[in-house]
Amino acid sequence: MNPLTTADADRLITAAHRAAGAEGVRISATVLDAGGHLLAFRRDDRAVLIAGETSTRKAYTALQLDAPTADLIEAVQPGGVFHTLPTALDRPLLFLAGGIPLHRDGRLVGALGIGGGAPAQDHGFALVAAAETGLG
Repeated sequence: MNPLTTADADRLITAAHRAAGAEGVRISATVLDAGGHLLAFRRDDRAVLIAGETSTRKAYTALQLDAPTADLIEAVQPGGVFHTLPTALDRPLLFLAGGIPLHRDGRLVGALGIGGGAPAQDHGFALVAAAETGLG
């Protein structure tokens, strides 16, 4: 298996910021490797400060559950299969759109999280970055 590299992470960060910039949105982007370790992070100068935290937590959530955070929102609602999951772990998960798992050759190699725009925008920027780099 070829792991996610810092070069991959740099390309993901650049692609995500380019997609967001084209829409005039200031973001933070976080890339984690398969072990949940930080590979890359960048926050636009005028991105809201909380965007750094949300991008990292979205990436972590997508990695741990190997699913886009946009697909998990219903599962944590009252009565959902993961309703208690956000409070069950030491490291906080975040169930807002904008985090996606990254795969290479069908294997989970990391995750990308975007924060700073509306959740649907963040999700879209992540998808664009993953598609541009072939890590979707």
